[in-house]
Amino acid sequence: MSNQGGVAEGDLLLAETMDCVAENHLRVGADPLLQNPRATAPLNPACVVCGQENPCGLHLEFQTDGDVSMAQWTASAGWESFKGVIHGGVICAVLDEAMSQAIIAAGYEALTAEMRIRFRKKVSVNDVLRVRGWVVRVQKRKIVAEGSLTSADGVERAHAWATFLATASS
Repeated sequence: MSNQGGVAEGDLLLAETMDCVAENHLRVGADPLLQNPRATAPLNPACVVCGQENPCGLHLEFQTDGDVSMAQWTASAGWESFKGVIHGGVICAVLDEAMSQAIIAAGYEALTAEMRIRFRKKVSVNDVLRVRGWVVRVQKRKIVAEGSLTSADGVERAHAWATFLATASS
């Protein structure tokens, strides 16, 4: 189906979404946990969550302290499922990245083997959120981690539990 200009409606929606997505970026406030310059986890510049060179990415900038990672994220249009509500898959990706960053900060390279998430409250466009990930325990190659997404007023919006498997190079 196309509009009268001959451009497919889906192409217009995609172009608008890409514009919205490209505008998504980290807005660091005065949160003291995010001001620690002690460590920044290494990242892939093309990562959809933390890659600064991915024009369609979220561009979150994680800070780490020991085996804890933290970032602030302002959810934006273009990542929605229902109008004004951020897609659960995007929330999963953000929490997965927070846990991965914590694991990297603890000195491991690992891949997500299993992840469970509980959505506690909806995440809306323009919500200012704090994402945290932390390592719970390490047992040989198995790394257990958790992640949390909270609103500016401290209300948890989503919580994740995951098992990672350390790569042979760890």
